[in-house]
Amino acid sequence: MYFTRRGNEIVILLAGGDKSTQDADIKTAQGLSRNLKDNAMTKAIISRYDVAEHLGTTKEMAAYLDACIEEADGDAAFIAKALGDIARARGMSQIARDTGLSRESLYRALDGEHRSSAKH
Repeated sequence: MYFTRRGNEIVILLAGGDKSTQDADIKTAQGLSRNLKDNAMTKAIISRYDVAEHLGTTKEMAAYLDACIEEADGDAAFIAKALGDIARARGMSQIARDTGLSRESLYRALDGEHRSSAKH
């Protein structure tokens, strides 16, 4: 997280990552700061957040899954989506090879939007 001053205001610039992306993050924050001309942003910058990009270790993946299970309140689609996020973080192609399933089938099963056709 970075900040800049605009008159008497302090503006927080949400452009962060980790040590490996710090140089690029600083440049992004500087670009955001330059866009804060004349007391208004000249252009909104919106980017899609992808949690899979932030799940780098098995420990982070486990903590994410634990949090999602706690939050899911029994919603199987929510848990499937969390598993899909983890699978994408690990590499869907590798998961497909390891399981013998196609990437497309895995994406469909773990997108959190498709319901299982299995009967209980």
